[in-house]
Amino acid sequence: MFILELTYTATLDRIDALLAEHVDWLRGHYAAGVFVASGRKVPRDGGVIVAVGDSRERIEEIVEGDPFVLAGVAEYRVTEFLATTTAPALETYRQQLPA
Repeated sequence: MFILELTYTATLDRIDALLAEHVDWLRGHYAAGVFVASGRKVPRDGGVIVAVGDSRERIEEIVEGDPFVLAGVAEYRVTEFLATTTAPALETYRQQLPA
């Protein structure tokens, strides 16, 4: 699993101008089964996305396609982790430690 931490590098008016495109991008990756949860950080200086994927490289490719990144108004920090313990509702995403 991956935690994608988004940090805005521009004013909120520039972010808001691209928000509809960003939301469409999010919806596409939810539909593809890559994104599990997302939302704004508090205070509103970015956001967080929980994602699943086969490789860090693929997740980084997806992040590079975010309209916020393409417009140069945000940056991502990608953190990979093994979700070895989950709530029952997230059991599908539970992972095993490597042997």
